[in-house]
Amino acid sequence: MGKLSVFEIGMLICFGASWPASIYKSWTSRTAKGKSFLFICMLLIGYIFGILHKIFYGRDVVIALYALNLILILIDICLYFRNRKLDAERDRNK
Repeated sequence: MGKLSVFEIGMLICFGASWPASIYKSWTSRTAKGKSFLFICMLLIGYIFGILHKIFYGRDVVIALYALNLILILIDICLYFRNRKLDAERDRNK
């Protein structure tokens, strides 16, 4: 078992609190314009590394926060691709 870090927990809670807002904006805007797929992927990779670190070096309940953030970012990625498709359809219909 690893030692719980209040700072790591705080960081994950703050990042995690921003994902529902991003998901809502992606859902309602119905556009991928202004969204950086590379940025989202870098965050996704960061969460994966955080999970791997917890698995290999310090298993504790904080892994659940990493997993929740990972799920939220995957939802946002799915919406990104949906919105890109909607953008392409709008561009074709112009």
